[in-house]
Amino acid sequence: MSTEEDGVMMNGIAYFPGCSLKDTASGFEATARYVMETLGLPLQELQRWTCCGTVSSLTTDDLMHHVASVRTLVRVQDLGETELVALCSMCYNTLSRTARRVNARPEDRDKINQFMDRENDYEGGVTVRHLLQIRDRIGWDAVADAVTRPLDGLRVACYYGCTLVRPREAAIDDVERPRVMADAMEAAGASPIAFPFAAECCGAYQVVDRRDLSVERSYRVLQSAARGGAEVIVTACPLCQHNLQDAQREMTGQGVDELKILYFTELLAAAMGMEIDRLPEAIRPWIRDHADGEGPQGGA
Repeated sequence: MSTEEDGVMMNGIAYFPGCSLKDTASGFEATARYVMETLGLPLQELQRWTCCGTVSSLTTDDLMHHVASVRTLVRVQDLGETELVALCSMCYNTLSRTARRVNARPEDRDKINQFMDRENDYEGGVTVRHLLQIRDRIGWDAVADAVTRPLDGLRVACYYGCTLVRPREAAIDDVERPRVMADAMEAAGASPIAFPFAAECCGAYQVVDRRDLSVERSYRVLQSAARGGAEVIVTACPLCQHNLQDAQREMTGQGVDELKILYFTELLAAAMGMEIDRLPEAIRPWIRDHADGEGPQGGA
């Protein structure tokens, strides 16, 4: 759908980047944009967005923690759109839970609208989706058809963490046995491995004042992936990626081979032919040594 925001014509899918993707997770955004452009569904970033608030309110009478997310929903509504896509799993979870709540509860929506004096009133009706839910729009066959450099033989552990599958009402897949990321990796030609810690917590924000706990939990995830024979762990969460990398550095030499820790979009982009010098350094040697196809090779 094409709409207009502040005089800027918008063509594509309304997209919320969130804070990390403009800094430490910029490769996540760049590869996601490449993938979606390749599929003919470009991501169009909202011209005005605010931090989602990072975590959803855990109490029923706390509406203030929903205001930031509602402001973003207003931006989508002002475009005439009814759908918003997020990449960061934490952003998706926060925005999705707020949207579900205020869409279903007019009294909460009215209170928030009364508080916001610079935005139009939010009327409800915006749905928040994660990029992995592209399966519902075009299916994995279309993704497979766009692959020019299949990742044959690459053993991948798909790590969902908490916020893609919990709580149940916000889950994008089966809570106990999610498959959506594995399906995406199979479409890219990779081989997802059995991974019992796929939906275990990495320690999340405990890394701030209980880093030991975060390292311990993340290392268990790494061990599980290594036992399954993984070469790569993919995730959709910048915080998960940070904690896994932190644990791997901390526990070097303690029985787990070093794993590549990437975003799922980075492998999809590699499979769709993104130039090698635009891909993460960790995956470039594997691409050069193993992947076939017509994708541009680039320089390192």
